[in-house]
Amino acid sequence: MSDWFRRDSKNIKTFNKRDTKEGMWYSCPECRVVIYKSVLQDNHFVCHECSFHFRITSDDYIKLLIDNNKYEEFAENIISADPLDFNIQKEYKTQIKENIKKTNKNSAITTLTGYINNTKVVLGVMDFSFIGGSMGSVVGEKISQSIVKAEEENLPLIIITSSGGARMQEGAYSLMQLAKTSSKLARFSQNGGFYIVLIADPTTGGISASIAMLGDIILAEPNALICFAGPRVIKQTIGQDLPDGFQKSEFLLKKGFIDDIVHRKDLKNRLTLLMKLFVKK
Repeated sequence: MSDWFRRDSKNIKTFNKRDTKEGMWYSCPECRVVIYKSVLQDNHFVCHECSFHFRITSDDYIKLLIDNNKYEEFAENIISADPLDFNIQKEYKTQIKENIKKTNKNSAITTLTGYINNTKVVLGVMDFSFIGGSMGSVVGEKISQSIVKAEEENLPLIIITSSGGARMQEGAYSLMQLAKTSSKLARFSQNGGFYIVLIADPTTGGISASIAMLGDIILAEPNALICFAGPRVIKQTIGQDLPDGFQKSEFLLKKGFIDDIVHRKDLKNRLTLLMKLFVKK
């Protein structure tokens, strides 16, 4: 580039595109504005122009919600087996190893106890970056242990869902987890337990048909995809165009499937308010 086009003012910083590191900039899928990574992080990965909520990891949610990011994780060492010896395109055992290395997690959900504005909770956070947040036997077991812990210690239970549904690599073993977790949640409710769900984008398949819709309070992030079968599948099946925003959280709120939509910056305080209103001391 010719020096004629460069700014020499001391008050204006200039840089070459090649001087920027890869991954330092994000483009908002909604409004296309380009956002510096640190600015996006400071805003909880929400676009400052249009409030589009980027997908975030389980660690990001924990940092957002848990006081001082101090917590006790449990059931963290359970790792999926391969009961069906599944091998289509890639061995399931290899997929597990690769995702453990990629996410530094042993499964698609992190379960822990910690404090949200000084209220102790049991928290489970699903992570879509681990095999699409799909529920296999390990995820089902960790959710079950979370429910039991919340019941035994008389604590509110909060689960953040972000999942493609049941894990096909585990077949019927995966489907069994839907019934297993749903039955434990039913008993938890009968015994007076308080369960809040936050539905994040995307929450689909078996998760949307089980734990995501069984909360005493069901919250969702803005513009989150919430469905059993996706809109493309439905459109191809019925051969008709779908309404605008179909299966998004705003659409489901109008239809009464969820209780409220919460901006990420307001989430911690909203959870605190709900627990003050509904948790018996």
